[in-house]
Amino acid sequence: MKEEQVILVNERDEQVGLMPKLEAHEKALLHRAFSVFVFNDKGELMLQQRALHKYHSPGLWTNTCCSHQREGESNLDAGLRRLQEEMGFTTPLKETTWFIYKAPFDNGLTEHELDHILVGNFNDSPAINEDEVAAWKWMLLEEVKSDITKNPDIYTEWFKIIFEKFYNHLTL
Repeated sequence: MKEEQVILVNERDEQVGLMPKLEAHEKALLHRAFSVFVFNDKGELMLQQRALHKYHSPGLWTNTCCSHQREGESNLDAGLRRLQEEMGFTTPLKETTWFIYKAPFDNGLTEHELDHILVGNFNDSPAINEDEVAAWKWMLLEEVKSDITKNPDIYTEWFKIIFEKFYNHLTL
């Protein structure tokens, strides 16, 4: 199976190339990504715990799903695809903002992403893909914010950055 490619971008989100995902993370090159945040009608956020065998951030809690766009795929189409692949459902999404972050990991890899934040609404239970997701739960944003302060080591780096800097963009 061919390794998935990521879209290398400049700081204006203009494509400058393609590269295998692992190589881009080894070289810490800026590439396009997205993070999906799904809320229910009670205002609770659906969180996922990353599968324990993931090559980085295994077992950590994070937003509903996230991944990388494929060449020629819109941000929203990529979010819908990955939401179905990881969480087993789709729901309309809207893009709220994007930001650039860089986060090195203990395994020598580095996430250097231009991350598009996508938001949607869903009121049912997901049908998680256990190859991708270990567990899931609903939490109110204030509870998440408080828990990140108390237990920062159980959350992914990008999720903590989004909560710190882009909290006001996490609404429909």
